[in-house]
Amino acid sequence: MNYFTQQSIELANQRDYLDQLFSVYPLSPDSIRVIDERVWRRVEENFNARNNLGLFNALLDLDLFPIKDGYVPYFRRDRSAIERNPNTVNRICGRVRELGLDRLYERCTQPKETNRQMGSLFRNWIESGVLGIFPVDEEEFLANNDNAILRGSDAQLKRFAQNHLGYIRSDDKGIDFLARFNGIYIIGEAKFISDEGGHQNDQFLDAMTTIRSVANENVRKIAILDGILYIPGRKKMYKAITEQDVPVMSALLLRDYLYSVR
Repeated sequence: MNYFTQQSIELANQRDYLDQLFSVYPLSPDSIRVIDERVWRRVEENFNARNNLGLFNALLDLDLFPIKDGYVPYFRRDRSAIERNPNTVNRICGRVRELGLDRLYERCTQPKETNRQMGSLFRNWIESGVLGIFPVDEEEFLANNDNAILRGSDAQLKRFAQNHLGYIRSDDKGIDFLARFNGIYIIGEAKFISDEGGHQNDQFLDAMTTIRSVANENVRKIAILDGILYIPGRKKMYKAITEQDVPVMSALLLRDYLYSVR
């Protein structure tokens, strides 16, 4: 078992693990989603004017579409398809109108799912300087060989890793963490595993895949994982991290790991 994995298990089972973890992932499941008032006025105007094309376009400008329909993502990617497919637009708008404006507003302002908050929360925690240094943009990151954390979106970090570090993952998954300490590059994927099954298992496998996605032996690959995987006996996840030496650790131990890199 990896040393930092063992330390993570001990932390999770012997101390106020969840209380400490809240500093990394301060989830706010009850915070409503803020929507652009100008877009909402367009929604109201087209709703009242019985203009389905205008209503549909306005709803697509919101972060959250009010109903789940498998055809909506297609329209998000190709707005020109709206006028070519009036029957589908009318069908979807019929379901929207059935809600009425009050319920429609409630649907559009529902809080983000907690699993969708995780990436930004982890990045905010990094930006706070809790790791001892503040993230920097790519130009400054490349300017010298000092200890540094690269600032950027998942896609930007992935692009840097592909161009400079031999990152070879072929899917669209980005990278949550990229740093250099004592001249050694570290790539990490951060996840909060709140339960077993379905999407949570996929999150775990995604992080473990990142560990195997860099051919460069001079790059350290880590999985920054928190949650139920550290509970003894939690089936596949616990076995996967304890029966082999894989660099899996809690975000709470990331600072210790970085300054130990040699």
